[in-house]
Amino acid sequence: MHVHILGICGTFMGGLALLARAMGHKVTGSDANVYPPMSTQLEEQGIELIQGFDPVQLGKEGENQPDVVVIGNAMSRGNPCVEAVLNRGINYTSGPQFLSEYILPDRWVLAVSGTHGKTSTSSMLAWVLEYCGYEPGFLIGGVPQNFGVSARLGHSPFFVVEADEYDSAFFDKRSKFVHYRPRTLVINNLEFDHADIFADLGAIQRQFNHVIRTVPGEGKVIWPAEVEAVKDVIELGCWSEQELFYVTSTTGKQAGKGWYANTIAADGHEFEVMFDGESQGILNWDLLGQHNIENAVMAIAAARHVGVLPAQAIEALAQFAPPKRRLELLDTVSGIAVYDDFAHHPTAIATTLQGLRAKVGEADNASGKLIVVLEPRSNTMKSGVHKDTLAASMALADCAFLYQAHNIGWDMSANMNHASIPVTVMTEITDIINAVSSLAQSGDTIVIMSNGGFNGIHQKLISALA
Repeated sequence: MHVHILGICGTFMGGLALLARAMGHKVTGSDANVYPPMSTQLEEQGIELIQGFDPVQLGKEGENQPDVVVIGNAMSRGNPCVEAVLNRGINYTSGPQFLSEYILPDRWVLAVSGTHGKTSTSSMLAWVLEYCGYEPGFLIGGVPQNFGVSARLGHSPFFVVEADEYDSAFFDKRSKFVHYRPRTLVINNLEFDHADIFADLGAIQRQFNHVIRTVPGEGKVIWPAEVEAVKDVIELGCWSEQELFYVTSTTGKQAGKGWYANTIAADGHEFEVMFDGESQGILNWDLLGQHNIENAVMAIAAARHVGVLPAQAIEALAQFAPPKRRLELLDTVSGIAVYDDFAHHPTAIATTLQGLRAKVGEADNASGKLIVVLEPRSNTMKSGVHKDTLAASMALADCAFLYQAHNIGWDMSANMNHASIPVTVMTEITDIINAVSSLAQSGDTIVIMSNGGFNGIHQKLISALA
């Protein structure tokens, strides 16, 4: 079968291309911007990439035409290829639907959902299963360093998928995860996000209720007991076995059931995993922050559902390398540590900084400054939905530099007036690089936060520091 993918260089669609190719299909694809690392990963697998959306790539009617066109959710009406597909009556589908129909049948799907931590938790879960000999397939919205690829078919019934609540395509406004029919469903957390497609938190909760309705009675839903937004979803109806996770260890102890963690190291690199009041072991690893503790416990709980003993999962996670761009240490230059982080929501920014702050020590101490360089890039951030909470999310840093891109429709400087730390808003990347490289000294820590390329600032800043 010839599968042609529109929008192939997105992480999800690129991963889907790898899976389709591994199944033996001929795979081609196009995107507005064909560039590394995804383009390199795809070309190495023998996948032909086309720059742009000229309909000539679809062949002639009845001749060299794809058997199915997979249309990414970034595509919209008016796109030349989309219009050609509709006018010619070419068979088409969405990425999530293709995954559901061609890859997931007869698989035990372990889906990781939630506003934050999906990529990290699904990467942890896939690695735990791999380490314990389960040889899972997976599709993850990032590149797990333990595997080096974002997707693979695997050699067992088990398949780990990062379950996104974003919509599937311009013709299918259901959330992606509704297509996956998981047997094991993890809900990490739930907040308002994706303001470009959801009117309010209630609209997102309805989609989460829809995916819960697809979990079989013999399946399992693992969720955080103290998160009211998730509790509200569960109360709409859940017909599967449930397992609870408690963010607050004291609440977990009082409950006497479920999962929680006893933090041993303040920065989160060592903690004890507890289940039903009994210790499952102590995890000592390289990751930081309360959010990663929560991600790890959720991954351990999900792995237990398919038969992995928690002690084995803890052993596996001690050798876990986080996905690229999840608080990834890029370099240490002139004694200055430079991290890259995907944080794109105030809660994610705050939790990341909590872990880094615990690592570097209290503000104004001898161990150096914690400097944030942030690009508010997600559609929700650009629309200003989080403008009133952004300043507070950076409070644990010593100072911050924000990039005001031309397509941000609110005055960032005005909203930073009440910040508890010095915040500088700039409209030029070069100015940010010059300011940060002049300020930073040996012993400082810089964390660059964006869910996009940030105009290549990462290596430019490292070069300036050097």
